Amino acid sequence: MLIGISKTGVQNVGTFAVPIFAFLFGAKYSTGIVLILLCFADLIAVIYYRKKFIWKEVRSMLPFALFGLIIGLFVGEFIDDKAFKFLMGFCILISVLLMLWGINKSKKENGIQDFTKHWWYAPFFGLLVGFSTMIGNAAGPALTIYLLTKKLDKISLVATGAWFIMILNFSKIPLQLFVWKNLTLEGLALNVMAIPFILLGGFLGIKLVKVLPEKEFKIIILSLVIISACMLMIG
Repeated sequence: MLIGISKTGVQNVGTFAVPIFAFLFGAKYSTGIVLILLCFADLIAVIYYRKKFIWKEVRSMLPFALFGLIIGLFVGEFIDDKAFKFLMGFCILISVLLMLWGINKSKKENGIQDFTKHWWYAPFFGLLVGFSTMIGNAAGPALTIYLLTKKLDKISLVATGAWFIMILNFSKIPLQLFVWKNLTLEGLALNVMAIPFILLGGFLGIKLVKVLPEKEFKIIILSLVIISACMLMIG
């Protein structure tokens, strides 16, 4: 249900599911289970927000994010479960530090727009988003920070994030199936049982994003980024 809410409304609330699944099934194996849940939720989100996303923001990061996927794929092959879990938390922690740095930088430059136009900005966040989504389905915080600094309204932010993550998640399916081999029939059965709860979460997310004011919406998102990072690092 949390994953459904995060895809259609309050982004990053679904990140709470990442440490829970890692605890229950092991860090690396859990990414396969969560991936299919995310793909189900992605479809709900992109169908509902199919006309609200901004393709320019997707296009600027996508090539670098796909490259980040490949880097994460190889790194995940050569580390144990304990190190894998640490990397999951580390990816979100880096996002939080970038958020704080970005806020401070934007104040000094009298406007965040100047800050986001640097040539390295989209490539860096693209690599971070791709790597973190491959390692632990933890791309939400980094992607949220990137889209927030682009000053998108809340509907465009949710829609653009949903389309971007959907492309990455469906790209990960063959990689995790044939390389990591952590997509199983048992995991798929669990995913099927979770569909009603994903649908319920998707419905609640749509309602929440409509009633939450713009300022409070962004405060909630940033707070969830910090909390989810702490959960993973401590866990």
